[in-house]
Amino acid sequence: EDPSRYPDLHLIRQTLLDWRFHHDFRTDAASPLRRDTLAVTSPALDYDGANLAAVFATLAHIHQDTALLDQVVDDAFPGARLVIPEPGRTASFGLVYPDYPKRVFEAAELSDGTLRFLALAGALLSCRAPAFIALNEPEVSLHPDLLEPLARLIVKASDRSQIWLVT
Repeated sequence: EDPSRYPDLHLIRQTLLDWRFHHDFRTDAASPLRRDTLAVTSPALDYDGANLAAVFATLAHIHQDTALLDQVVDDAFPGARLVIPEPGRTASFGLVYPDYPKRVFEAAELSDGTLRFLALAGALLSCRAPAFIALNEPEVSLHPDLLEPLARLIVKASDRSQIWLVT
């Protein structure tokens, strides 16, 4: 960890720390994706997605730029809108669907596929894009209608990061 003694190893270490590997996002009832998270600045998604709400809150309330995220959500869920409330001690998110315009569906209520797609969006669109993102079978548990929006999301993310897919 001493860059002055081992500059080459330090450079390799820093490079590897910037990589993200997402093997699977749990979506069961106890999944961290379904829970609020501490409201801390989160420029990149954790490997397990536990800070997804904080990643969205960082985009919305610190960087004040959710244009691409909003576009991706609308592409995947036409007419739906991601709601990211101003965080207090915790950060949260939900979706409003066009059929229920006055109801926010919290993360705990979302389908496994919807939640998984949003986790992939958080991994690929976080405000600090990792240099390298590896995704293992990102299409698993997604409705077939989400495959094309996922492909477009990955293409957009590849402008900012090198993406490696295993499927």
